[in-house]
Amino acid sequence: MATILITITQYGTPHTGPWLLRVVEALFWIYIGVSVLVSASLYLTLWSTLVFPIHTMTPVWVFPAYPLLLTAPFGANLISAADGTGRLGAINAVPIALAAVAVQGTGFLISFMVCAAFLYRLMTQKLPRDHQRPGVFISIGPGAFTCTGIVQLGTLAPSIFPDGFPPTTTASSVSTLQAAAAAAPILRLLAYTAGLWLWGLSIWFFLVSVGSLWKYVRPESKGKLRFQMTWFSFVFPNTALVTATEALGTAFGSAGLKIFGCVLAACLVLVWILVFTEMLRCLWRRELLWPKEDK
Repeated sequence: MATILITITQYGTPHTGPWLLRVVEALFWIYIGVSVLVSASLYLTLWSTLVFPIHTMTPVWVFPAYPLLLTAPFGANLISAADGTGRLGAINAVPIALAAVAVQGTGFLISFMVCAAFLYRLMTQKLPRDHQRPGVFISIGPGAFTCTGIVQLGTLAPSIFPDGFPPTTTASSVSTLQAAAAAAPILRLLAYTAGLWLWGLSIWFFLVSVGSLWKYVRPESKGKLRFQMTWFSFVFPNTALVTATEALGTAFGSAGLKIFGCVLAACLVLVWILVFTEMLRCLWRRELLWPKEDK
């Protein structure tokens, strides 16, 4: 849902009036409320009804918190669309930005703790089994989505936060006004720094995830990774890495990062074509979503 709303924000708002911005803003608040409630409810239901041994653990455990991880990119794109069309006054940019950071931080911290448990599982139980191996790529998403969102919000900080933010309860003075004027650049610097940390974490998980597939691609390997719907984990989490790389490239004006992001995007398109083609092949051969016959 968040990706659909982000697309509407990017491609719809420049060609319509301010009414669409207000509609998307209302949907933003609805999305936040529903995501938080559903995420908490899903985890509570899982913890109340099921037991998951540590040896079966994969980053898939992050999924109930995944909608939270799209909050900052959603909010940043909404504010960027309003700012780019000269209609920033049509939305409440400051509350949107602050809420996006709060919910994004919640989702990332939940995901970070799950990934910590995943590292413990790797240290004690080795890599997941063959049918679970693609799920390792899900560990890339939390850091990369958070990097994208906070870097985009940091870039927009001078537009989001008005002069005199944050408000003070003391009498105004020259030093206080100067500090308020410097708030946006400081927030932008902090966002870029945190984004670099999270991007580095995502790159590390990307290398681990790709390395976990070496078993199946080395020449002497006899193993074969059979297609499962989890193969789409090769695609979706890596889109976050692409957007994070492009966001940092734009923020720092780095041609190298932008080129690297384009290369990743091109490779990702090829991977998606491969996965989608393999899915169609398995459906055609009745190897997927088909009742097994007893022999």
